[in-house]
Amino acid sequence: MTIPTLPLLGLSEPEQQVLMLLRTDLLAQRTKLGVLDAYFNGEQVIRDLGISIPPQLRTLHTVIGWPRIGVEALEQRLDLEAFRWADGSDSSELEEIAEANDWFDEASLAHLDALTYGREYVAAGSGEDDMPLVTFESPLDMTLAWDARLRIGTAALRECQGDQYDYGLAPEERLITLYLPDQTVYVVQANGEWVVLDRDEHQLGMVPVLRMANRQRTADRVGKSEITPEVMSITDAACRRLMGIEVAAEFFGAPQRYILGASESAFQDAEGNAKSAWETYIGRVLALERDEDGNVPTVGAFTAHDPSGQTKIIDLYARIMATQLGLPPHMLGYTSDNPASADAIRSSEAMLVKKAERRIRRFGATHREAMRLALWVRDGEPPEKSRRLETVWRNPATPTIAAQTDAAVKLSQAGIIPPDSDVLLEMAGLTEDQRQRVAADRRRAQGRKLLASLTTRGGEDPEAADGDEDL
Repeated sequence: MTIPTLPLLGLSEPEQQVLMLLRTDLLAQRTKLGVLDAYFNGEQVIRDLGISIPPQLRTLHTVIGWPRIGVEALEQRLDLEAFRWADGSDSSELEEIAEANDWFDEASLAHLDALTYGREYVAAGSGEDDMPLVTFESPLDMTLAWDARLRIGTAALRECQGDQYDYGLAPEERLITLYLPDQTVYVVQANGEWVVLDRDEHQLGMVPVLRMANRQRTADRVGKSEITPEVMSITDAACRRLMGIEVAAEFFGAPQRYILGASESAFQDAEGNAKSAWETYIGRVLALERDEDGNVPTVGAFTAHDPSGQTKIIDLYARIMATQLGLPPHMLGYTSDNPASADAIRSSEAMLVKKAERRIRRFGATHREAMRLALWVRDGEPPEKSRRLETVWRNPATPTIAAQTDAAVKLSQAGIIPPDSDVLLEMAGLTEDQRQRVAADRRRAQGRKLLASLTTRGGEDPEAADGDEDL
């Protein structure tokens, strides 16, 4: 007789299969993601050709942080500021959820991971005080099974250290969180078996995990990193050039000299002992005696090493890297003799701005779906599809305040946008907090104006007021 496994104590056969499949995928991806992380942190192993660098200097490590500069330059233009309903209704509930989950600060970390690793995950669940809990998860710890036809997740898995949850687990134990369409299962491996610690039966009918993918394609919905193979190759080449400069500095930092016709005593101390090479270099060789024939030894120096050839190659790599990352060359340290004008700098940032706008469009869709998922978890039912959510982002371009204000004023004067519209404030470059303060100031000004009008009317002569009405 077979004793059935209780759902609360063990995993069913289908759940075990899903868990093993997702865990295998997670472990397989960690190696690739670790390489990307090493390039971002400047910890990659440089592939040396083994020709120009002697064995004694193989441990010398040079770092060029171009991958990190490229990723951070793009991420710094992705500033999520607020959520709001497109119909203009009260958005205080959205602000409350965002503030409770520290959404805007966490979004910056999520964008950085998505650009570095090619993807990031957003998970929603039940929190405290009926407030939904929204977390951003690294692809080093989470993976997602994806249905390409329906474009939804079918299952997700997160693996972390056991002491990160209040289950009394040791740090060396690994806690697995299995996200399924109707429930979230927390399990730990003990004695070769999976033991269920808890089940959250949310009954959403969908996996409460979303993927924030970077550089997607129709055949690749997982996403790609901004640290491409081209970026890695150029980074390695530039690091080797820097290493070559370091090696040359060790060999040719002090110009080599030659001495012709010197006696043996020039290389000995007062007791007749041979002097070291450094003592000989800086010591008596600067004052040599004549030989027995009265001739003075000939002293000369070889031409010092000129590193300008190496630096020109590094400048070439910087320009190539700027093209690959879509950055202005001056961000990578490349400068020309003639400084660029402000208009030229803004023109060189066009590719970076366009990339930021595309990422805002893609990442904004994930943030909107995550907020809808959070409302679903809180209310127990999905929000109405007719109510459209919007995400508010800071302008990724770098126009001057004067240019932004001038454009807003011209649109208002032409009657295209009402003077009291919030759109004008957004075009002028004001942040969400500043726009809310301006709206509050407007309401106070309107209240004072109405109060003054009522006070004036109250002090008028009633008969004069009646005469005005007759007119």
